[in-house]
Amino acid sequence: MKRVLVTGGAGFIGSQLCEKLLNDGHEVACLDNFFSGKKQKVVHLMDNPYFELIRHDVTHPYYIEVDEIYNLACPASPVHYQYNPIKTIKTSVMGAINMLGLAKRVKAKILQASTSEVYGDPTVHPQTEDYWGNVNPIGIRSCYDEGKRCAESLFVNYRLQNDVRIKIIRIFNTYGPKMEPDDGRVVSNFIMQALKGDDITIFGDGKQTRSFQYVTDLIEGMTRMMNTGDDCIGPINIGNPGEFTMLELASEILDITGSKSKIIHLPLPKDDPIQRQPDISQAREKLGGWEPKVPLREGLEKTIAYFDKLIREEKI
Repeated sequence: MKRVLVTGGAGFIGSQLCEKLLNDGHEVACLDNFFSGKKQKVVHLMDNPYFELIRHDVTHPYYIEVDEIYNLACPASPVHYQYNPIKTIKTSVMGAINMLGLAKRVKAKILQASTSEVYGDPTVHPQTEDYWGNVNPIGIRSCYDEGKRCAESLFVNYRLQNDVRIKIIRIFNTYGPKMEPDDGRVVSNFIMQALKGDDITIFGDGKQTRSFQYVTDLIEGMTRMMNTGDDCIGPINIGNPGEFTMLELASEILDITGSKSKIIHLPLPKDDPIQRQPDISQAREKLGGWEPKVPLREGLEKTIAYFDKLIREEKI
């Protein structure tokens, strides 16, 4: 049994990581300030004697004895991270400093949940880990992009200067149950619009692409990364190399839901990437042959069922 700290543990991904870690026999401390995380996502874990829920903001130091730290704390959807951009940057940068300081103090292994957003609007396709990215440092998305880029730099330098055992993963678009219906991400937007019979809003011509990864595939990759030797630090892309246009995604969701929603087009937001697709060669090589298992349609069916249940129970 390991003692594991998960920051952002009441979020969409963090809550399901906590669940997996408990199922694997570990003791889990879930730390969240509940800005974008929700207590409801982990309330079913509260009866487990090896689970602890802590309300705390990672921009302030926190002291705990643990063996491993998963640093997930940071709002990850544009609606949330653009709501308070200064707070977003502080969460990424000061949160990384505080968690790295904790890892150094207690000699814990620490994993940084970075993002494909560090590649910006890429000029290299698909994106490999040695690509430096094409990011606008003063754009509307920079609070998130640059915060995560700085966090990666902090992680690398804490390893070089203080021998902290670090891991960095770059997460590509992830979806699944426990997403927030109003988080502004394309999968949740399209599903909610389809289920409610509203127009499906596609920004631009809909030919821009994304790669969609089901949440359980991400969590498997994340825990495999944590369990690698100290020489495997990353960054490593964790994503699904299947590439879909927004029009294809909307069409799939309309087909599964049987919705009569119409597709309408709105102007493309500033700095919105045109293409996004991970090269996962390193993940396959270094994470024991890891690769995504859940096809898009299967994952969408599960996610649609989750949102449909919320609507029928009048929780949204």
